Amino acid sequence: MFFAVNRNASVVNIATKRVVCALLIYCISICIGTFDAMARTRPQKMPSEQISSTANPDQLLIEVYKSLAENKLQNAQVKIDELIDAYPHFQLAHLIRGDLLLMHTRPVASFGAGANVQGEKLKELRDEAAARIRSFRERPAPDLLPRPVIQLREDQKQVILVDAKKSRLYLYENNAGQLRLVSDHYISQGKFGTNKFKEGDQKTPLGVYYITSRLSGSKLPDFYGPGALPLNYPNEWDKINGRSGSGIWLHGMPSSSFSRPPLASDGCVVLTNPDFLKIAASVDIGRTPVIISEHIEFVNQAKWSLDKQFAAKLLEDWRLDLESQNANRIFANYSRNFRANQGEDLNSWFSKQRQTWDSWVTPIVKVKDVTHFIYPGKDEMIVSTFTQEVTSGKARASTRKRQYWRKEAAKWRIVYEANV
Repeated sequence: MFFAVNRNASVVNIATKRVVCALLIYCISICIGTFDAMARTRPQKMPSEQISSTANPDQLLIEVYKSLAENKLQNAQVKIDELIDAYPHFQLAHLIRGDLLLMHTRPVASFGAGANVQGEKLKELRDEAAARIRSFRERPAPDLLPRPVIQLREDQKQVILVDAKKSRLYLYENNAGQLRLVSDHYISQGKFGTNKFKEGDQKTPLGVYYITSRLSGSKLPDFYGPGALPLNYPNEWDKINGRSGSGIWLHGMPSSSFSRPPLASDGCVVLTNPDFLKIAASVDIGRTPVIISEHIEFVNQAKWSLDKQFAAKLLEDWRLDLESQNANRIFANYSRNFRANQGEDLNSWFSKQRQTWDSWVTPIVKVKDVTHFIYPGKDEMIVSTFTQEVTSGKARASTRKRQYWRKEAAKWRIVYEANV
């Protein structure tokens, strides 16, 4: 279809002889029939004088396309101007504004017709617009929970999840074991997607990581914006599987830019500067987990509770077996494919551990400060971290451990275990 304006009548006419640019058609089609439902759960748009501090760019984009779908070109123009006032360096918004201005004079038959942008750059902007609007529209319902987060420690007040397929980051708050979605944000990831394997492959890793430090923008090149939050990639599971590389961060944008296309980084997770500052102010260094997955599944409370019960039972059965000091019972928890830090196989590692277990005198084994996550990837796997306390006679020892449980046929077994 064409969008055009009859200057004499000052109304928007829609001709149906051709298809307008793919982006506009796509955005309008996903907004029609869903915007009203979203509006019931979204806060009302703030007055224009407050937009610069509160504007959600994705919501404003949807409002632009909704206005177009309703043939309200002037309203769309006002909204895109509000978006640019809030974010002057938002290149996608400037491109859309150029198209809207052109619509006042003639039909627009291609995305970016009002600007001198072509080829790969035009495709990147189209991809960004589609990712922003699709993810904002598909924001998880308040009663759904992220399945990868089975259990957090009490002192872990936040958890971050990155959905690579949707180019979206979700920040959840942990309130006495109950998760609440605080905010979600558009992100850019590695130029060649996910599943990082080696240095320089320009891919973003998949896994469960932790923020190790906070780097101030004043000590970094402008390329990183207001700062960076380094992750502990490669983690122990990456290393044992031969994954290498370094410098995987959450970070911001250069001061001259607002955002990047969905696939644009060297492997880092990149946010707009306003979004990065919100995230950086929320996290706890060393405590906040960051789960990067190809796709984040959201489930209802009942399903989430079942996963939590299952993970708890795996660990409890292992604890009882360890407390029994029965080597056969303990050994049955471990996979034949088990690997330890130094590359030891199961038999070699187990014989060393058994020397410790055999020395215990009527042991009492407890576990506390437990976390459970479903580990991203094609395998069904749970990573559990906990403090193991052993009382043996009058002696007491405490160790922080991490186990990776993988489903093999119908049985879950430990494929990696180490002190952390």
